Amino acid sequence: MASTFDLLTLAVLTDVGPRRATALRARGPLDGLLARPDDHADVLPAEARDELRSGAARKRAQEELEVAARRGVRILGLDEEGYPVLLKHIYDPPPVLYVQGGVAGDEGAFGIAVVGARRATPAGGALARQLARELAGAGAVVVSGLARGIDSEAHRGALEGGGRTVAVLGSGLDRLYPPENAGLASRIARSGAVVSEFPFGTGPHAGNFPRRNRVIAGWGRGVVVVEAQARSGALVTARCALDEGRDVMAVPGHPSQANAEGTNQLLRDGAAVVRGAADVAEELGWVMPVTEDEASSSDDLLAVLRPDAPRGLDELQARSGRSPGELLARLAELELEGRVRRLPGGLFVRR
Repeated sequence: MASTFDLLTLAVLTDVGPRRATALRARGPLDGLLARPDDHADVLPAEARDELRSGAARKRAQEELEVAARRGVRILGLDEEGYPVLLKHIYDPPPVLYVQGGVAGDEGAFGIAVVGARRATPAGGALARQLARELAGAGAVVVSGLARGIDSEAHRGALEGGGRTVAVLGSGLDRLYPPENAGLASRIARSGAVVSEFPFGTGPHAGNFPRRNRVIAGWGRGVVVVEAQARSGALVTARCALDEGRDVMAVPGHPSQANAEGTNQLLRDGAAVVRGAADVAEELGWVMPVTEDEASSSDDLLAVLRPDAPRGLDELQARSGRSPGELLARLAELELEGRVRRLPGGLFVRR
């Protein structure tokens, strides 16, 4: 296991991104590798080797720790307890994460990324907010990129749902982007986390965002794309998710809308359709808790049906007291509303 300081030293080297870092770590104990940089000239660029020989890399790593301490930021190493387990096992995980707030190693099991267009439509933003609110309220960790549009609405929805949300930056934590989301980032850090793999002082350069997107995709179980044009960062996140074996889901849109081009293409390529939180839960095998409204609902069928216990028509009729005709008609309505799902063999479950 590598020390966090060695991993941080690796992370601050010039022109050594996550893929070079992964290749180097695969060669053996990191402390010995960093002590003999010239033995690894095929992986380490010349400037990085110079930084290791001169001690400049370790000096910078120490400075990063000091800045982190002053700013209340935790630098979490890949081999530390608490590093997100699912993220740890992607192809090229960040050697370290800069964390404002708190993260848990096992939270990725209930993590879901909600991403989409920066120039979101009002309808798309509202859907992303509601989706994240319901998922976070049910215990999911909502992950996104703090960008304008869909990402911001997803974070806001998760906060409204009283749950955890994680914002992954494409810049250093001291160069938050976009700057108008500083207040939102502060709220996220109080109950969730704002994280980055980039050292302090790193600006929001275009090349950083594909790296940021792989972290978003790798954090949890899947990715939901709410709106996306034909060429967008949200689709990069979806491709990263596919590469890592994560579930990819998308919200369908009208063919005439530019923001639906990317999501509709994902659906044509096999992504699961998302109309609401119940679709996400079904795709990932999560059981959504019964809400207080449903539990006290005057609708006897919703009170009787459960997500994890299929019931047949005879049992539903006996429990609800409805006639067969009334029962079938109401079940059909609930199916159309997406609240009930019909299973083979004449069985029904609540979604």
